[in-house]
Amino acid sequence: MSPTARATPLGDALVEFASLDRVLIASDYDGCVAPIVSRPEDAVPDPASAAALAAAADLPGTWAALVSGRARADLATLSGLGDPVTLVGSHGAEFESGFDEPLTGEQTTLLAAVVAEFESITTRFPGTSVETKPASTTLHVRNASDDDARAALTLAVEGPASWAGVHVTHGKSVIELAVIETSKGHALDRLRDRVHAQAVLYLGDDITDEKAFAHLNLPGDVGVKVGDGATAAKFRITGPDEVAQVLTAAVELRASATRS
Repeated sequence: MSPTARATPLGDALVEFASLDRVLIASDYDGCVAPIVSRPEDAVPDPASAAALAAAADLPGTWAALVSGRARADLATLSGLGDPVTLVGSHGAEFESGFDEPLTGEQTTLLAAVVAEFESITTRFPGTSVETKPASTTLHVRNASDDDARAALTLAVEGPASWAGVHVTHGKSVIELAVIETSKGHALDRLRDRVHAQAVLYLGDDITDEKAFAHLNLPGDVGVKVGDGATAAKFRITGPDEVAQVLTAAVELRASATRS
């Protein structure tokens, strides 16, 4: 963020946030720290954003986290980040210790059935693909034609998304079906409680991030929506380049505040 940008309402909020004793700086991964790409496995982080998160985690009274819909192991591999940056996968359900409870046999069977349905859909619509995670599976339609994307998503909604025990998350050109309940908002609450943070800065670009923004209700909390779309976040920026600027500015302000 440029020096002049710090005079904006977002800049003022970052100054207030950085002045507190204990804070958490967190972000979604895809579309924020990493740009959206055609192949999910090619999403590498913006070096400036990754460096800012790592630097934040080294500051006194400061914690940093990535909260992503990806499986936690994939998030670690792609981002190149790890301790002391906290990685939370599966839309807030998968911490370093794994899931709070292992999948039951019934849930494992249900997940396999959902994956099979998604794979059947992809055989009908070129450009669609399936991503499988420990407790969920995602149907990607970004690379399909508009008509095929709509048709594939409709089949998913009318089919496995309607099954008992399936939890549905809609995103940008994706639908994810989980056999456990997930929430980035609950993940932020858990992280906040763990480190006793007085305020949380969170950046997110997708529908799933609205659950996180809805939990930013304490004085000093800063929610930043990345890109277009309706949002509960108070602030908005355009894309990953500005995410890097915001994270860098927050870390610089925080470093200055902790030195004084």
